[in-house]
This record gives sequence, structure tokens and C-alpha cells, in this order.
Amino acid sequence: MNKSEKSGSRALLTKGILIQALKDSFIKLAPGVLIRNPVMFIVAIGAFLTTIVVTGDIIRREYSSFNLQIALWLWFTVLFANFAEAVAEGRGKAQADSLRKNRTQTRARRLRGKNEESVWATDLKAGDIVVCEAGDMIPSDGDVIEGIASVDESAVTGESAPVIRESGGDRSAVTGGTRVISDRIVVKVTSDPGNTFLDRMIALVEGAKRQKTPNEIALIVLLSGLTIIFLLVVAAMPAYFGYSLRSSGLPPSDNLSLPVLVSLLVCLIPTTIGGLLSAIGISGMDRLLRKNVIATSGKAIEAAGDTDVLLLDKTGTITLGNRMATGFIPADGIAKEYLADAAQLSSIADETPEGRSIVILAKEQFNLRGREMLDTVFIPFTAQTRMSGIDIKKQGAPVQSIRKGSADAIKGFVQKQNGFMPRKVEEAVAEIARQGATPLVVAENDKVLGIIHLKDVVKGGIRLRFAQLRKMGIRTIMITGDNHLTAAAIAAEAGVDDFLAEAKPEDKLSRIRKEQADGHLVGMIGDGTNDAPALAQADVGLAMNTGTQAAREAGNMVDLDSNPTKLIEVVETGKQLLMTRGALTTFSIANDVAKYFAIIPAIAAPLYVTSAGIAPLGALNIMKLASPQSAILSAVIFNALIIIALIPLAIRGVRYRPLSASRVLALNLVKYGMGGIIVPFIGIKLIDLIITGLGLT
Repeated sequence: MNKSEKSGSRALLTKGILIQALKDSFIKLAPGVLIRNPVMFIVAIGAFLTTIVVTGDIIRREYSSFNLQIALWLWFTVLFANFAEAVAEGRGKAQADSLRKNRTQTRARRLRGKNEESVWATDLKAGDIVVCEAGDMIPSDGDVIEGIASVDESAVTGESAPVIRESGGDRSAVTGGTRVISDRIVVKVTSDPGNTFLDRMIALVEGAKRQKTPNEIALIVLLSGLTIIFLLVVAAMPAYFGYSLRSSGLPPSDNLSLPVLVSLLVCLIPTTIGGLLSAIGISGMDRLLRKNVIATSGKAIEAAGDTDVLLLDKTGTITLGNRMATGFIPADGIAKEYLADAAQLSSIADETPEGRSIVILAKEQFNLRGREMLDTVFIPFTAQTRMSGIDIKKQGAPVQSIRKGSADAIKGFVQKQNGFMPRKVEEAVAEIARQGATPLVVAENDKVLGIIHLKDVVKGGIRLRFAQLRKMGIRTIMITGDNHLTAAAIAAEAGVDDFLAEAKPEDKLSRIRKEQADGHLVGMIGDGTNDAPALAQADVGLAMNTGTQAAREAGNMVDLDSNPTKLIEVVETGKQLLMTRGALTTFSIANDVAKYFAIIPAIAAPLYVTSAGIAPLGALNIMKLASPQSAILSAVIFNALIIIALIPLAIRGVRYRPLSASRVLALNLVKYGMGGIIVPFIGIKLIDLIITGLGLT
């Protein structure tokens, strides 16, 4: 999807989504669809039975406005629950339509030996070899096996900046529907028709393959259990009321009618969370997709919410990934500006990111810019010499040889010219290394001028993010190939809880298994083929879209932006999903308690009335509702309207805060528990006043 489509789709509700959701609300009344939600299925059965009663009343010419209104609002309750699910699905389908527009029918240049043949992209199978040149649409998912090219992936990621795809590395995977904008690559197809990455995205976004998660199934079992209990209670109510009516001297005809019993059942069972449960789950996947992360299942998102251990690569995740020059440390007797000037000269021929950063730092700190050098020889950096530099020849003067490189390489350079490495410089080199940084020494002929301090800079704000994760009860582990000393220094600066130094692929897998054996849920990121085993083992495996096909297949999530720090956002989204479900479940159960105080006292008020006209059970009518009929109708209306009122919260999710599970539970009990009791009292009373004033009872 492109930028404008992404930003436009962020609107919570659009006219198109609302209209389609209204249509789908009626389509979802089909019994085969309704039965997937046991709570709402019971409500639908109650609405159907009440409708039969109303129809019988009309046939017998005993029309009851009360019964008709009960039937209508029961159907509205079911429709509103369907509407909540349809809205959540509609937001996903809107994104799927956007993705589908990018999946055009294209021709592919398939290789057969040394010959090319033109075929439709839909005819390609896994294992086929295709050629793509500048301007060509990549016909299917695959891995680059030859060449290097710049690829426009905006159709998938929404980012306009092209990316490099090349053979033989961790950036070899290409996605069908993206476009080559330069050079030529040969791609080996890895997906069969209908099973490409874009196809899977569309299916997941539409919810076509959404399966209920373990937590969701457990909650459905709980809600079903509560529903069965209240069903038995309500079924026993007529017998109890019949006895009470006889004791009160009232006729059996005053017993509870079927519409009243259905109203009582619907108001007492957890219809609020039952109506919103599916919408919460669908919206969780939707919110993750809006962060450009595709989850293969809702289970993966919930696992992210329960994750308590995160494994993060150092390079590119915790640090920027490139060592940058951060300062100049001159030797005794050397001016800092002179050192910076020599460091810049020695780095002109160094095309590495480190060399470029030295040139920039000298320019920023001392305004050292271009200068005229007529007779010079540049010495480029090589892995063999571990040095770069420049030889400046001046008429009538010896050659000025300036070098910059590792401490050992520069020490050898000055010793060849009868110089030596000062003890203080060696001590400074050792201290910088202990800090986890990299020292480069600068020399001129036989004299050491000082040190350049290089550092793989820790990303800004990352320490705060780790502190937030710690508040949530999540332990962070940094994985790096650096030695133990360097790893310890960076870990301390970044604020991670633990680190794994000199890590090899098998070490990652072993650490994940150890954490899981200790009862932890583990999340990790990766992009290479060597990360695939660990991604598959982790409870939450976030694969980079720029990585290999093996990594993308092994993980249960794919980050389209290929941003390693996205794992933290994934965890936050998972926790927000669990918090939303927990908050609305708390509200729903508390809501039922409040409705109990509205209906039960109202229908019991006529019982045991004394000769003085005093109704003892009427004292329980603390809401002072006008009549039993208005109390029942008000509760049923509120029960339907609250579902509609909570749809935005279910879709958007409760506000995320980095807190521990116990703290979140306490806040939910206070905010949504108390709110679930107070709001119905106010709402039912207001509805009672309105319907009484309008004479609807």
C-alpha cells in the first residue's frame, strides 16, 4: 500500500466501512455464522422465541407493545454484535483491497536452460528460474541467485525509497508485485501460485484464515459456562415465582412471561464481551498491520503480549550499526586541531563508513575543509594493512607520511621508522577498548599524534525503551558477536538486562530453549538463513522482509519495514490486545451485576405486598425505576446500546501503558470494574426516564 492509502486507512470508521458493515450485520444472522459465538447465539434464539410470542399475540389480537419492543431490541443486540465484528473485518478488507490492486497480472521471463520464454506469472511454480531487469515487475516470491539490483517495494511496504537485493547474502529475498528499477537479477521462485507472500497477506488481512487463539477459546469457554449457569437459573425462575405468587395471593397468570425471562437471561449473561470478543481479536491483527507487520495468526500476537524475554541483536537494533568517530584524543605535546587535521587527511582515501565519519567530525569540530595538495599519494584502507593514509611530497622537504589505523598496525608503522608508541597512548587505547569502543591511532612519519575514538553508537532513547519493558516484566538479552568485554560495555550503556557475547547461530537456539525450559515466552528477531532455527523455536519470531525466504518462512511475523526495533512495538501491540480484552471482560461482568439490580427488584416488587400496600422486595429497587416493564425494557435497551458504544474502544484498543500484569489488573478493576457498575446505573435510569416520558411502557 502506498503512503496516502496507509494514512487514509488509519481513519477509525469510514462511510464505506460503515455501509458494508451494516449489510454484513444481516448476513451474519445466518445460524451457521452465529453459532460460532455461543453467547450471541443464545441471544438470537431468545429474540426468535420472543418474535414468535409477538406474532402469536398479533394473531390472537392481543398486541403487546412491551413484547414487541423487547423483541426488536433483542434483535438489535444481535445485529450490533454482528456490526462490531463486521466493522473490524471491514477495516481489514479495505487494506486487502489496497493490496489486491498492487497484484497485477504480469508476464515473466522464465529460463529454460540458456533460453528465455515468456509466461504468465500465475504459471510459475516453486523452483522456476526467472530473469528480471530494470522496469520489470518481479512476478513471484523468490530468492536472488545471481546479480544485484535496486528494487521498489512500495507496493508492499509503503516506503518509496528503493532497497538493494543481491545474491548470496541475507538480503536476497524478493516479493512478487515489487519492481526492479535498476540492473539485472536472476530469481529462483519459492512460492506456488496462490501461496505468495501477497496472497497470504490478503488472506490474513481479510480474516479468512483467522483462527481463535488459546486465550480467546478459554474466554469463550468461560462465557459459555456463565451463560449455561444463568440459563439454568432463569429456567428455574417460573417455578419460584409460581410459589411466591401463591404465597402472595396473586393469580398464576401474573407469572413471568417468556419475553421477560428472555430479557432477564440476555441482561445477565455476558453479552457485552460476547458481542465484542471477535472484533477485539480482528482489530489486534489490524493494529499490527498498520505498523507494517504481518502476523501469521492471532496466536502470535497474543504470544507477543505474554512474552517476558526478548532476544535482540546488537547491531542495527540496539546500536546504529556503523562505528562513528566521536572524538580526538591527542598525545602529549600535540594540539588537538593538528591531530584532527592529520586524521582527516589520512581518511580521505578511506571509503568505509568509519573513514567518512572521521572526515565529517574534523570538519564539524574544526571547520577543516578541502585544501590544495599538488603532489600526493593516497593510501586506501585494506583488511591486510588495517591502515589508510596519505603521502605528501613537498619540494625540498622529506615526504610527510600520515597513517591512521589499528593500534598494532600503527605501532608497526612507526617502529619501522625508528619511532615508538608512547605508554600513555597505549593505556588510552586499552581504556577505550574496555569501554566497548574502537581506538584508531594516527601517526606522522615516526611520531604518534593521538587516537580517534570510534564507537558503535547506541540508538537514542533505546535505554528508555528497555526501562519501559522492564516495568512490563520483560527481560532483555542482547546478542552480539563482539568479545565479552565490548559486549558488557555496550550492554551497560544500552541498559539491557543480560547479554550473550561471541554468539553463533547454535548459541541463539540454545539460549532460547533454555529460557523456554525455565517457563518463559521468548521473542526474537532475525533476517538470515542462519537465524531460521531460532526464529522457528522462539514463541514470537519476527523476520525481516529484507531477509531470506528461509527466515520469513520460519518466523510467525514479518516486518515489512525491516526495522529491528519493531519487535518492541510488536510486544506492545500484543499487550494492548490482552489489556483491551481484559478491560472489556471486566466491564462486561461488572455490567451484568448492575443490570441485576435493575431487573430482579423490579420484577419481584409485586410479591409479598402487605395489606398496607408495602412491598418488602421493592426496597431493593434502589434505582427507583418507574415500573417492572420500564425496568426490563430499559435494561434490554442499555444492553444493546452499550455494545455500539464500546465498538471504537474495541477497535482502537485501550490506551497502552508499560506496566506489569498485576498493575494492569488492578487498574482494570478500578477503572473498568467500577465503570461497569456505575455506567449501567446511570444509563438505565436515563433510559427509564426517557421511555416513561414518551409513554412507551
